Amino acid sequence: MRIFVTGATGWIGSAVVTELVDAGHKVFGLARSDASATALTAAGVEAVRGTLDDLDVLRDAAAASDAVIHLAFKHDIGFTGDYQGAAEADRRAVDVFGDALAGTDRPFVVASGLAGFEPGRLATERDMPMIDGSPLSIRMATEQAVLALASRGVRSSVVRVSPTCHGEGDHGFVAALVAIARAKGVSGHIGDGSNRWPAVHRLDAARLFRLAVEKAPAGSVLHGVAEEGIPLRDIAEVIGRLLDVPVTAVNPEIASEHFTWLGAFLDLDVSASNTLTRELLDWRPTQPGLLQDLDMGHYFHTSATTQP
Repeated sequence: MRIFVTGATGWIGSAVVTELVDAGHKVFGLARSDASATALTAAGVEAVRGTLDDLDVLRDAAAASDAVIHLAFKHDIGFTGDYQGAAEADRRAVDVFGDALAGTDRPFVVASGLAGFEPGRLATERDMPMIDGSPLSIRMATEQAVLALASRGVRSSVVRVSPTCHGEGDHGFVAALVAIARAKGVSGHIGDGSNRWPAVHRLDAARLFRLAVEKAPAGSVLHGVAEEGIPLRDIAEVIGRLLDVPVTAVNPEIASEHFTWLGAFLDLDVSASNTLTRELLDWRPTQPGLLQDLDMGHYFHTSATTQP
């Protein structure tokens, strides 16, 4: 297939591109800079210059493709205070893709998340997120709009990716926790640390996106989850051990001060099953789990950097 990928040079996207190319697909990816275009060319991918705001570019690329995988999200503004603006830009892009693919029965795979579900309850692929009018709900509503495209002749599916998508080179949540622990001299968790995050290795997630574009039925919800939920206390303890710093509980009232931007996410209690995904696509995660990945040491290189 000729597959158009947004977010093709991102943390997950670059792994997805490699997975697709290795499987024999022709890939072309959205590139918003010369550096991104160069990286795509080096990976054997045709670069399409533009951003998520260039809706005509997105429309034309989708119309010329056999499938679309939409991974891009404006994380640069989403993590610095304008999550609503990032989510609204994402929705506009999805609507353009949906219109371009309507009536074609072509695959359209969109990355979503696992926030917005009832805390303390194991979320399954059949569960729908709560829509409460918050900025986070905009992205949850976008997920539902993608699934509704099945009734318009699009083989649409959603991959809910774990908040912890880990692996060597990760600059996301876990890398940020390590950096904060190093700077503060303590490895912290909020409250008793019993709240959980699901996790998946980047390479396992990439394979799931390939399987989704190749064979997921229209209207499918898939869970990019290898581990259902790891207590944040367990993550903090491994970080503390490897940095040789104390592990401590942080009062929720000062979480935003201690953890900066990460404090808004760190007290979420999310757990999710992958049972239906495994059955539907025969997806079997094979990479190391998060705690094992931490023990490998690459998160603790002093040259590591994190997202804003």
